[in-house]
Amino acid sequence: MRNTIVIGIMLGIFFPKAQSSDSLKIGNKFTFSAYAELFYTYDFNEPANHHRQDFLYSYNRHNELNLNLGLIKGSYQNDRFRANLALMAGTYAQDNMTSEQAALRYVNEANIGIKISKTKNIWIDAGIMPSHIGWESAIGKDNFNLTRSFAAENSPYFETGAKISYTSGNGKWFLSGLVLNGWQRVAKAEGNQSLSFGHQVTYKPNNKITLNSSSFIGNDKTKEEKRMRYFHDLHGNFQLTEQFSTLLGFDIGAEQKEKGSKSYNIWYSPNILMKYQLNNKWTLAGRLEYYNDKNGVIIKTETPNGFQTFGYSLNVDYAIFKNVIFRTEARGFSSKDAIFMKNNEYKQGNFFITTSLAAWF
Repeated sequence: MRNTIVIGIMLGIFFPKAQSSDSLKIGNKFTFSAYAELFYTYDFNEPANHHRQDFLYSYNRHNELNLNLGLIKGSYQNDRFRANLALMAGTYAQDNMTSEQAALRYVNEANIGIKISKTKNIWIDAGIMPSHIGWESAIGKDNFNLTRSFAAENSPYFETGAKISYTSGNGKWFLSGLVLNGWQRVAKAEGNQSLSFGHQVTYKPNNKITLNSSSFIGNDKTKEEKRMRYFHDLHGNFQLTEQFSTLLGFDIGAEQKEKGSKSYNIWYSPNILMKYQLNNKWTLAGRLEYYNDKNGVIIKTETPNGFQTFGYSLNVDYAIFKNVIFRTEARGFSSKDAIFMKNNEYKQGNFFITTSLAAWF
């Protein structure tokens, strides 16, 4: 509750200055922005401790008004140098940063970048950065749906390391290579002495189509338990009409069954997202998804078939003001095994309704 009050006070101070812009510019090089998203979820399985699912890291509280994410960010950029620092609070930070040192659990971004070419758009960036993987981010207003997909919740939201990137002169191509501390980590896991690697290629042939390929290669365990993990994210965003857009995504990963093994455990997740803009106030969106992690690499269930679960959702959004949006989503899960607790008994299904109020400048 203390975090909610602090963020609310800060937004109350700054919003009068930001009615016509999504950020506050100070001079030509420094930008200050803030974001806050309150939410309420009612889970019909009614978990007694109000904490919902171990595989969800956003909006993961039952029957209580809470802050999912409060974010304050400062950015600086000139022709050859850029830097970002963002601090956060909320249940998103609490659930995603549990393995990090206490001093780092409220850091959302801390990175600097240097342009290394005078004629080409080539940069080297280093620090804590948003993940190069996936089609959904931690910032709720930027996503088709109110809540995050299985795929987003169980792949990195952030990463720590260094990357070199190139954007073509016509803006159609973006390419990057990364060296990372691990799979969604600031500090490495104790006993881990290996580096991880990644790539990203984005192609925008026009303003209606975006295609993306991203990967991760590395070991996120101790030296004694080393298991190589290979992961690929492929998605495309298509603006089919002025009002209707869709996103198709597919994630697949493989991890060694044990150190030195030539056998791998596989997991994958296909997704279909759709959004229809009724007018400048109202938007409808839906998602169909499936997550298959039979061997429990990412989501452990200790059941015969592991985590093999369908998800479906429908949300309605209303833009109260340019910088304030109210969203409501109904979402359900259906699993092959009984993995959802209700009344001290495991069930195959789970249904819940989430509302959120997001504001930003």
